[in-house]
Amino acid sequence: MNDFGVQEQAGVGGGRVDVVVIGAGQAGLSSAFHLRRTGLEPERDFVVLDHAPRPGGAWQFRWPSLTYGKVHGMHALPGMELTGADPLRPSSDVVGEYFAAYERAFDLRVRRPVDVQAVREGEAGRLTVESSAGTWSTRALINATGTWDRPFWPRYPGQETFRGRQLHTAQYPGPEAFAGLRVVVVGGGASGTQHLMEIAPYAAETTWVTRRPPVFREGPFDEDAGRSAVALVEERVRQGLPPRSVVSVTGLPLNDAVRRAIEDGVLDRRPMFDRIVPDGVEWDDGRHVDADVILWATGFRPAIGHLAPLGLRGAGGGIRVAGTRVVADPRVHLVGYGPSASTIGANRAGRAAVRDIRRLLAAETAERVAA
Repeated sequence: MNDFGVQEQAGVGGGRVDVVVIGAGQAGLSSAFHLRRTGLEPERDFVVLDHAPRPGGAWQFRWPSLTYGKVHGMHALPGMELTGADPLRPSSDVVGEYFAAYERAFDLRVRRPVDVQAVREGEAGRLTVESSAGTWSTRALINATGTWDRPFWPRYPGQETFRGRQLHTAQYPGPEAFAGLRVVVVGGGASGTQHLMEIAPYAAETTWVTRRPPVFREGPFDEDAGRSAVALVEERVRQGLPPRSVVSVTGLPLNDAVRRAIEDGVLDRRPMFDRIVPDGVEWDDGRHVDADVILWATGFRPAIGHLAPLGLRGAGGGIRVAGTRVVADPRVHLVGYGPSASTIGANRAGRAAVRDIRRLLAAETAERVAA
């Protein structure tokens, strides 16, 4: 039993199932819910493998200062609302408890902690999933591993000479850790701006640098705008290009806190520096900024290395996807990838993936009966 009251089921496993779900964040739990709803039974017909130590997906690793009230656009999982959450509590606790309750309510029997090492071609048209808890043979796979395990660290000249501390959003400890320090925040996304606004009251000095000028979005982000943004991301994965985040095409919301930060000079963006030196960063035009810390709020990449044996990547560097289905292998679905890398997108993608997989399983069964 873990801290959230969920019975863990790691240990030795393996066997033959119809579907393996890798990952138990929003995308994985949504997929598992829809598998159960269509009549498949956990452990007998499908298994959910999660490498995290407890329920909560990537939320469990978020910094303590990210309270639930600061979270934008957290959509409930299908079939169970998140109600009565204290906006002042850390989002890691609120969402972790909610996910744990969800797993119990629908008896999803998530196995954790389980590390999936590789997915390979198996016998008789099946896939083989190799993990730290055993090997599963499956007819279909839902990959819902998200991005948290693959923080993106850009490389810049002189990076190895920096005498201060470098860390990524994935390691962000909260603003108090930067008290009295000179901090360079790199990145124009939501995390970068949130970090900067939190750190500024504590730090001796902050500098914000981004590769492109930030785009702030005025007004409400309505359904039409959301569909347009998702369509742009979806087009990339349809072409087999590496996915971009939804926020990269939506811009940053211009709320009251952001307006104040702009007025106070906190969100005063500088172009990306050209090199890192032992005591800070420099530009080719001679400008220099002293720094004790460089905080890389530079995003994440999909955690899909375990799929490499299947050879799914195309010439564009990404995996070509139609909806959630991998074009090169219809047995594999990517949920929480590209356009579905949001809480509401993951819910819809989980339903769509299960619908396609049930058709695939039915067709295979019909072929066997006919033979």
